[in-house]
Amino acid sequence: MDFLKTVGGKIVSGLVAVAVIGVAISWWQMDPETRQMLLSGTGRILSWLLVVIVVPWVSFFLIARVAKLESNAAGAVLVLLYTVIEALVLAWLFHWTIHGATAIVFFSAAALLAGVYNLFACDWIAEKVQ
Repeated sequence: MDFLKTVGGKIVSGLVAVAVIGVAISWWQMDPETRQMLLSGTGRILSWLLVVIVVPWVSFFLIARVAKLESNAAGAVLVLLYTVIEALVLAWLFHWTIHGATAIVFFSAAALLAGVYNLFACDWIAEKVQ
């Protein structure tokens, strides 16, 4: 069994090394415009993720006020408000251009991810502040 683990580990390590070398060669041969486009898109996505992560934590006072209402509807409205604002920020970061099925699917998945994160983060914060 240990033999299979070591052989499997070496195969996976080799595949990862080949993938990294392939990506490095592709990056090196890529034209500057495409490289800039990829870096720009990646920066926008990372900045949006940072906004999604930080928003519930910097507005804990608002979450505490809603939690004191002891109303599921008020909590749902707050989570929905956060999610809609974050989805609008994402659309704005990409200049309001969400064209094509793939872009719509990724945008929808990102908004759903933000909504689920907001739900869990707000719920956890509400439990801690009460």
